[in-house]
Amino acid sequence: MNGEEFQDVVNFLEGTPDAILQLSGALIGSDLTWKPAADEFSAVEQVCHLRDIEREGYCVRIRKLLAEERPQLPDIDGSRLALERDYNRQDFTTAFQEFAQAREENLRTLRELAPEQLGRSGVLDGVGEITLAGLLLLMREHDQAHRREMADLCERRAKMKDESAATQAV
Repeated sequence: MNGEEFQDVVNFLEGTPDAILQLSGALIGSDLTWKPAADEFSAVEQVCHLRDIEREGYCVRIRKLLAEERPQLPDIDGSRLALERDYNRQDFTTAFQEFAQAREENLRTLRELAPEQLGRSGVLDGVGEITLAGLLLLMREHDQAHRREMADLCERRAKMKDESAATQAV
């Protein structure tokens, strides 16, 4: 990963909290806990998942990659955490603020990296050998997926509300 690619990834990661906040801006009250299907996350579950993966996944992995020689990096079962921690009963604003804070802490660490540190490697459960640069690419891919899911969720919720309003008007 060259310097320009690194900066592109960091910029994308930096933009995710704002993107999530903007996407969810039209959601109020029960919209935040609405689930399109039992196996899909609500908006509050999305931000709780992002928060926990950021704090317990990425933060830990980045630190281990920088501090240890070829560390073992545990996988995180986000669906299990959502159930165990009852994400849908948590507060959206608090979870979002905690995600944004954890992300900013990780970005601060990343901005201080020397270029050669991007080559530090470890073993990520379920993935195998991974460098810090590779982890950053996984972070971006994860963010992209959740941005798409949040956009889809908001679009589906708005459509459902529009259809309901149209039905009531008849």
